Amino acid sequence: MTHVHREAGPSAYGEHTLIPGFEASDLTLANGQRIRTAVGGRGPALLLLHGHPQTHATWREVAPELARDFTVVATDLRGYGDSTSPESEPDHASYSKRAMAADQVEVMRLLGHERFAVVGHDRGGRVAHRMALDHPEAVDRLAVMDIAPTATMYDRTDREFATRYFWWFFLIQPSPLPETMIAGATETYLRAHLRGQSRSEGVPNEDLVQEYLRCYRDPETVRAICEDYRAAAGIDLEHDRHDTERGHLVTRPLLALWGARGTVGRLYDVAATWREVCSGPVTGSAMDCGHLLQEERPAELVSRLRAFLQA
Repeated sequence: MTHVHREAGPSAYGEHTLIPGFEASDLTLANGQRIRTAVGGRGPALLLLHGHPQTHATWREVAPELARDFTVVATDLRGYGDSTSPESEPDHASYSKRAMAADQVEVMRLLGHERFAVVGHDRGGRVAHRMALDHPEAVDRLAVMDIAPTATMYDRTDREFATRYFWWFFLIQPSPLPETMIAGATETYLRAHLRGQSRSEGVPNEDLVQEYLRCYRDPETVRAICEDYRAAAGIDLEHDRHDTERGHLVTRPLLALWGARGTVGRLYDVAATWREVCSGPVTGSAMDCGHLLQEERPAELVSRLRAFLQA
């Protein structure tokens, strides 16, 4: 099935961000992809990467506080939010975490940052993991939020994980099945997904839900999200396996944070799973929340990140 990707030109929604005090722009990369980018603050460079089904707006309460000490860059991953969506490929390589990580390294270089710290939640954490493996010269340190390594989670899949994280197995089905089903009940599907992520009343805030829904109503966004998950179940695992065979580990300091009331915190010894793929120092701890640490416990998250990033 042939898809037409979003053209790398000005977004129909303009240069848009919900992060107070930040300025948004669209950066066009050498590969033609356009990445929505919001920047604020001054100091050492810090890249924030969102997960699914969020956009860079998920950092709305966290980014301005971190901007007191850092030059904070928050982006929409390729295919998400107001970034462009590359065409699908048979092996889903255009949505591999390797491709996504390369995008983000180029964004930072275009902004003048050759070396930086990176914080990634959910899918963004998987991009950060791949970035630290493929671009160790660029990554100073990294924090990953509410994830265990992708290969670990697939290798240890059981009924409980498959039930709690059903979309890992739904979204990877061949196109156009999941895309078509989501198109038939977009708001119902998205709201149910978000309710399942949070363990805090009133989170996400309704205006954030509307922002995520605005993006999710674009069929190209849904296609891209499915491709992201298809890549995770295929080519990303191949890349991880190749690293394992070579003994290639993350060498930079890594902080793992997770929600004590979320699935990852209940099913895994999260810090231990990261020590399996790192040769550098790994620290980690739980927070009293669900999956959305940055939206459920923003002040506590800022404190924990600041301590790690300034160590």
